[in-house]
Amino acid sequence: MQKTATPRPVRTVDAGPMASLAGLLREWLPRQRWFAGKDRPVTDLALVSMTELFPGCLHLLVHAGHGGVPTPGGTPPAGDCYQLLLGVRRHLSPRLGRALIGRAEEGPLAGLTVFDALQDPRSAQLLLERLRRPGTAGPLRFETAPSPTVPSGLVPRLMDAEQSNTSLVYGDAFILKLFRRVQPGINPDLEVPEALAEQDCRRVPAPVAWFRTTHPQEATLGVLQPFLRDAHDGWALALRALATGDDFTAQARQLGQATAEVHLALAAAFPTGAHDESVRTASAMTERLDAAAHAVPALRPYVPGLRAAFGTLVACDPGPPAQRIHGDLHLGQVLRAGRDWFVIDFEGEPSRPLAERRAAQSPVRDIAGMLRSFDYAARQRRPWRPEWARRCREAFCAGYADRAGWDPRKKHGLLRAYETDRAVYEVLYEARHRPDWLPVPMAAIERLAVRGG
Repeated sequence: MQKTATPRPVRTVDAGPMASLAGLLREWLPRQRWFAGKDRPVTDLALVSMTELFPGCLHLLVHAGHGGVPTPGGTPPAGDCYQLLLGVRRHLSPRLGRALIGRAEEGPLAGLTVFDALQDPRSAQLLLERLRRPGTAGPLRFETAPSPTVPSGLVPRLMDAEQSNTSLVYGDAFILKLFRRVQPGINPDLEVPEALAEQDCRRVPAPVAWFRTTHPQEATLGVLQPFLRDAHDGWALALRALATGDDFTAQARQLGQATAEVHLALAAAFPTGAHDESVRTASAMTERLDAAAHAVPALRPYVPGLRAAFGTLVACDPGPPAQRIHGDLHLGQVLRAGRDWFVIDFEGEPSRPLAERRAAQSPVRDIAGMLRSFDYAARQRRPWRPEWARRCREAFCAGYADRAGWDPRKKHGLLRAYETDRAVYEVLYEARHRPDWLPVPMAAIERLAVRGG
């Protein structure tokens, strides 16, 4: 890792502009795809840090709360910290109309137009220039890998796919992921690919540059990696196969092999733990089930059967040792370029605490996530193709067994428990973000609630 260079003078803006921004952000934040509190009003906005990254562009970390009062020590009420890059201009070009946040009516920015700077090509280019060279900007630290060198002048484009972060592609050569929801500590999407690069694991693109903050605590803010320009994600490939009636089992088997190779590299790169602590894991799964059933009434009739699935976890074969895993593996997190599969997005589920996402866990959790994804794909077309999903699931597990040395299909109780836990997560997610998709995980819930389903 290349160390940061001597800091250059950068003006850190005080909290005064929040008098101009708070009202605008309170309206704008809940409309963003990556904002986690859509179902709750934003009642509190607190500035964590604000730095002028370059003229006309402010970098902010903002804590958004949803009710409650600060603790006696002054700690903000429960909520989330978000990373924002805001442009500030007297007038906004019509071509940036979609980026508009609003016009400040009071405070030090009164009369100025505020917009999402990541949708502005000029701001995006300046951000890449900042990433190309190690250095500092207030509390921000920019760092680079020894190679490759990132050229200047790459044309940016904002990816418009639904996701929990924001990604910019530069010249179809590099992709920058900016983490919107920020937690203290190193983000797995930097930590894991960097460690796998040292293991010479070619299944995961290595980090090229990244930046972080040191105030109020150290946290990863963004990672630049090579962009696989001719690659297609597994979700798109699966849907194409379904639409054309093509078989997908060969690809699924190769994907299982690639997943096992990544798991083996992760086990070599990070310390492994003991076999999964089944009692504690089952208890955590049950707690998540109870919380989801409280939020989604449709889940409640199936709770007894789902609890039984977690109960089998305690009595079943403990399975492989716990290790670092992907944490949110599905067809949208893998890319196929030529004949090779690549695994991306090691952030894990952003809704879960960072410490949990970085903890050693059973690799069966990743396998269950991919199996659920095949089921999701099969249900995108009518009539539903359960046999297509079953063949893909079998092929994936067979491919995994080829490389891993153990067969997930022989860990039936363990696999059922993790697949159930994943389906419960999906129910809660769909109910909050995509209600029309709720029948997809609910169909799995009905199956898994039956003993041995």
